Amino acid sequence: MFKELLHTGAGVAAILKEKVEEEMTKLEEKGKIKKDDAKDFLESLEKRGKEEDQKIKDQMKTTLKEIIDELGLATKEDLEKLKEELKK
Repeated sequence: MFKELLHTGAGVAAILKEKVEEEMTKLEEKGKIKKDDAKDFLESLEKRGKEEDQKIKDQMKTTLKEIIDELGLATKEDLEKLKEELKK
């Protein structure tokens, strides 16, 4: 479920980026913005988008770990430790 949510967010971001690029091209063609300014703006927008994407992923991981802890569910690490103990 969370992967689908992340993929949906990425899809929306791609569509948004495309639309912004189209609008920037129109402004560029009308002479209302310089090509270098448009390029810089798009690069900065993309960088911020990637940073926000990573921040959201990190927050989701933290939240999921907290939920797993609260529910008392075993993690992969817990199971590996148990396997090692049983081998002894």
